[in-house]
Amino acid sequence: MDNQNAHILVCDDEIDLREMLQEYLGKRGYKVSGASGGAELRDILALTSVDVIIMDINMPKEDGLSILRSLRPENATPVIMLTAAGDVVDRIIGLEMGADDYLGKPVDLRELEARIKAILRREAMSSPAKSSQSEAKHARFGDLTLDTDAAKLLAADGSEVQLTAMEYSLLKVFAENRGRVLNRDQLLEQAHDRSWDPFDRSIDIRISRLRRKLETNPEKPDIIKTVRGIGYLYDPN
Repeated sequence: MDNQNAHILVCDDEIDLREMLQEYLGKRGYKVSGASGGAELRDILALTSVDVIIMDINMPKEDGLSILRSLRPENATPVIMLTAAGDVVDRIIGLEMGADDYLGKPVDLRELEARIKAILRREAMSSPAKSSQSEAKHARFGDLTLDTDAAKLLAADGSEVQLTAMEYSLLKVFAENRGRVLNRDQLLEQAHDRSWDPFDRSIDIRISRLRRKLETNPEKPDIIKTVRGIGYLYDPN
């Protein structure tokens, strides 16, 4: 994510600090919103997506730690806490409650921007992994869907397609490794079949049985493909 797309929410009861951060970050390409406390912060979060929250700990009525406690774990927006320079206890509590970073006051604007950039980089790097995990939970095998939360293979009408425990384990391995060629040893090891013999080709029989349940034409498979001399490939695209 670049600066042009990042939305920063500054939550601080000091209007001078809010305006200074809004002006500084706004000039650097960020979209910046300001909130004077927890109520305004929640209103903004309810209306729009936010990429990073910068929040003061010491605020009247509702302090930053209380606001952070109310956000977690339902809201995972990264939070940078602003603390008094020597307030080590607040920093430790904030991190334990789910803050992603902290910065002492008075705020060094260049350091704050560097920390925002570091958080945005981490989030950008984790996004493909999150997307991959989500895809693996509901992997498409032709007209069928593997629901790993329910441990079921479902047809388009919602009915369950019966699988053996080993067939389910193999489909789960494929779902978690989409686009990767897996050899027989990798498939059996990841499917936790400890009874296999390295010279045993029973995996081929199991794949053949799976194809009869998945493929329109098991003789010419489109979903789980054979990569000659290596192993098998699952790529729904």
